[in-house]
Amino acid sequence: MIPLHKVFMPDNIEEVIAPLRETLQSGWIGEGPKVVQFENSIATFLKTRHVTALNSCTSALQLALRLSGVGSGDEVITTPMTCVATNEPIILTGATPVWADIDPETGNIDPASIREKISARTRVIVVVHWGGYPADLVEINKIAKEFDLKVIEDCAHAWGSKYQGEMIGSHSDYCCFSLQAIKHFTTGDGGILVCHSKKDHERARSLKWFGIDRIQRVDNQLGIAEWDVVEAGYKYHMNDIAAVIGLAQLPYLPELVAKRQANAAYFKQHLSRLDRVQLLKEENECSSSYWLFTIKVQDRVNFIHHLMTREICSSIVHARNDSHSLFSNYHSENLGGLDEFSDSMVCIPVGHWLTEHDREKIVKTIRRQNW
Repeated sequence: MIPLHKVFMPDNIEEVIAPLRETLQSGWIGEGPKVVQFENSIATFLKTRHVTALNSCTSALQLALRLSGVGSGDEVITTPMTCVATNEPIILTGATPVWADIDPETGNIDPASIREKISARTRVIVVVHWGGYPADLVEINKIAKEFDLKVIEDCAHAWGSKYQGEMIGSHSDYCCFSLQAIKHFTTGDGGILVCHSKKDHERARSLKWFGIDRIQRVDNQLGIAEWDVVEAGYKYHMNDIAAVIGLAQLPYLPELVAKRQANAAYFKQHLSRLDRVQLLKEENECSSSYWLFTIKVQDRVNFIHHLMTREICSSIVHARNDSHSLFSNYHSENLGGLDEFSDSMVCIPVGHWLTEHDREKIVKTIRRQNW
């Protein structure tokens, strides 16, 4: 079976096990020097600053909403074409998710729809880079500036993606990355929050650990750390065990992204101009890292079953969020782009594990168009 997702680990597993053994035997397995090293390495990779390592991307999104001042009675404009983990944190703040439409050619949130949905209660715009393909960040941030709104990017799909030549992770107020098991690379589970401002970054580092600023700690006369806690925080930090796994995997990330891009290029070359298959639109200013390779097909149910009988996994990966009972109290109006995209989209394998034979098999199976 050709899988749709697969956990990455180096072929020489000792590259992970050896430093992990050292950390486990060091007596320091909580948040410590390895987390700091990992944060610095991520900052170098993303070519940005103000990186905070966390236990999940969901925690990063929740912190970003908190830093944005979102609370009960507020509205957050967001996309329904994403994992529920993007939008559940909005509800947990007491705010209302307001669905913007998406571009049916890309799966990304439509800036024109964002503008239409802004109200006096709007505080934040949440952006998802579907499958790794960057959203229109220039226009979205232009709208945000015009209406004094914050922009939170859910970059869970977008490790190594670029927008106008710059790595995703430095364009907006907050950028949230996932290190969950089947992302481009992993820490077992984890997340990254990148803050544009130093002030937000420092507050995030405090809020991730119960509101305690561990950097500014001062030992009292009894020899224990003493500090003033000024606001309630969370237990969202990453630990050194996870960080060590990430440090061992991070050097492979450029290669992993390049393999996905090469596989995507192969599919684009061989799956274009088919009657029952449509490729998504891509602009030159956007470079996807292809966590997903999404196509639009006729008769999607039979397509998925057809590929499965030939031992090729495929899936929609995420259902439109407004289809879940959890979000039934939030209106879904004027979402024609979402209707078009969500009714026909399906994702096929594109990851580093594909062999030349796998790629040929996938292409031949789809090109026959006999599902």
